Amino acid sequence: MRTAFKTVALGAAEWVGSPWAFVGACCLLIGWALCGPAFHYSDRWQLVINTSTSVVIFLMVFLIQYSQIRDVTAIQLKLDELIRAVDGARNHLVQLEEMSDEDLARLQVEFQRLQRGAEQQR
Repeated sequence: MRTAFKTVALGAAEWVGSPWAFVGACCLLIGWALCGPAFHYSDRWQLVINTSTSVVIFLMVFLIQYSQIRDVTAIQLKLDELIRAVDGARNHLVQLEEMSDEDLARLQVEFQRLQRGAEQQR
């Protein structure tokens, strides 16, 4: 099931992110708007677009979340490999996402200090 979801989610995310999907969505909205006079701009006419967009947004949230988690994980692994491969790098930074917010704030201050020092040496 996981493989099937991955295939469908990545395929759908790629298709939905395409210019053709955007053009299709615009065409649907224009078609819906053009049907307004025929349906006298009724509550049912409005309900169609409201329900449709709600369902699409609901499903897209899951696709976007899956894609983001996958991308962030891949980037994190690449960065971890770079940290591990560089001599002199602090290997404990590989587990940076496990640190507390206070530890992250201290580390950020340290890196800002290092950056200012490097800029002054130029």
